[in-house]
Amino acid sequence: MATNLVNVESVGKVYGTRALLDGVSLGVNEGDRIGVVGRNGDGKTTLIRILAKLEPADDGRVTHAGDLRLGVLTQHDSLDPEATIRHEVIGDLADHEWAGNAKIRDVLTGLFGGLDLPGFPQGLDTVIGPLSGGERRRIALAQLLIAEQDLIVLDEPTNHLDVEGISWLAGHLRARRSALVVVTHDRWFLDQVCTRMWDVQRGAVHEYEGGYSDYVFARAERERIAAGEEAKRQNLMRKELAWLRRGAPARTSKPRFRIEAANALIADVPAPRDSAELMRFANSRLGKTVFDLEDVTVTAGPKVLLKHLTWQLGPGDRIGLVGVNGAGKTSLLRALSEAARSEGEQQPAAGRVTVGKTVRLAYLSQEVAELDRNLRVLEAVEQVRQRVDLGKGREMTASQLCEKFGFTKEKQWTPVGDLSGGERRRLQILRLLMDEPNVLFLDEPTNDLDIETLTQLEDVLDSWPGSLVVISHDRYFIERTTDRVLALLGDAALRMLPRGVDEYLERRQRALAEAAPAAAPAKQKADEQVARQRSAAEQRAAKKELQKIERRLDRISEQESDLHTRIAEHATDFAKVAELDTRLRELTGEREDLETRWLELADDA
Repeated sequence: MATNLVNVESVGKVYGTRALLDGVSLGVNEGDRIGVVGRNGDGKTTLIRILAKLEPADDGRVTHAGDLRLGVLTQHDSLDPEATIRHEVIGDLADHEWAGNAKIRDVLTGLFGGLDLPGFPQGLDTVIGPLSGGERRRIALAQLLIAEQDLIVLDEPTNHLDVEGISWLAGHLRARRSALVVVTHDRWFLDQVCTRMWDVQRGAVHEYEGGYSDYVFARAERERIAAGEEAKRQNLMRKELAWLRRGAPARTSKPRFRIEAANALIADVPAPRDSAELMRFANSRLGKTVFDLEDVTVTAGPKVLLKHLTWQLGPGDRIGLVGVNGAGKTSLLRALSEAARSEGEQQPAAGRVTVGKTVRLAYLSQEVAELDRNLRVLEAVEQVRQRVDLGKGREMTASQLCEKFGFTKEKQWTPVGDLSGGERRRLQILRLLMDEPNVLFLDEPTNDLDIETLTQLEDVLDSWPGSLVVISHDRYFIERTTDRVLALLGDAALRMLPRGVDEYLERRQRALAEAAPAAAPAKQKADEQVARQRSAAEQRAAKKELQKIERRLDRISEQESDLHTRIAEHATDFAKVAELDTRLRELTGEREDLETRWLELADDA
């Protein structure tokens, strides 16, 4: 029977007049891998902080196993800004000690791309203070994963990781014996790692067996039973269930409730997108030309990111763009955006970009646009337009679209300055869609958005007719909203991947495997050089200890000679001879130990 690690009994937590948790009881056992989901602000982070005893509950009790080894990744690290990465992650381990540890090598390679930490100016000896929040977060995650724990609690661990990093982290956590509780909006990650789900809603926590796909199935069934209470959410959940069951069967594990009920739920649900209808409508809005690139070169300062690129973004194309960090994904979108703004007058470093005459581009960048903090949410949306055309005779008011994106009637009158980061991100997307663009560039649109909002955004994009390019590390979002995946692999070329993100990861693994043999001789040479050239400080310390040992050996020799003389003088006093002999044996043992240590140091000095 699995050992209970954490027990939460009748826990309550109130902020102001709002009860985030109300009488919550649950437990974490050995081997559990639990994903925590729910809307932003509903109490996910509060729940795991109380579970980890980082924050007290107002009511109830939290009990930990007596010898529990607990590791926690919060949204704010406690790293020493004056320390180096080496000090915080590896501690006092010598190079040969940590380099010989398979776990440490795996963590450093998985999170940083190599043992020498490429991307950090001084590698492991980089000082933490000047680093970005994302870099610090990866360091805190590495520090946690290198240690041994019975339970790991992670709050948004996939933030600031790319597709490869997220894939590595999922595999690493699956292979660990530690129990896991994780808050994340990355649905692919939840499906890969978790065997149970906690859904935090209105002060309660609903438990489900299985990963994210199983959670969607089970929640859709629960909401079918209570159809009168949650009609809108039920419809969205049924739509996602249909996509999971029909469009991506390989990602789902076997449902842990009645399969017949799941199939009955989606019997009358159409495919998420009517691609043919959307393509016809996109053609009517955009014409034949959207963006045509001919022999284009894209640069960032002196660095060439893309060269001799010939590519066409056509009407109705829905493209997911993935690639290694720094390969030029954002730079490509910026180059196209600049060409669109200047109506083709502003061109890249080389080649030519032709922009369709009817293109109305909306570009969601990673930076959240600043708005007047005193504006109300609805006012900020109505500034752009009061009604939006959804096509085929359908339209929606600004207030209705706000509600679709989680801004209730009351929330629509909240000042922009009082919104959270995720809410401001939602508002930014809303304003873009209200402007009725026919081309959308979305650069990391899932940042700070909870799962329910992501589902609503996907629903809006399903019926949006136009050309779409998405850059995202959230592979679930890419697979859900786009039809084709293109990749930048760091070789200045844009490649189509018929098998999507899985093919991208396979190509990256092959590239790294091919690069490893070439790097091996250089690494071996560097290791030999390190072994030959011990630091001056270590050599000085060894020589100093040698001198100290030699002085002590001289004193021992004198003491031994004196003892032999005294033993001869007291040859007839057996008690005195025994006492002196005991002392002589102690000195002999000490001398032998010192001589052994002297030989070790003499080899190293």
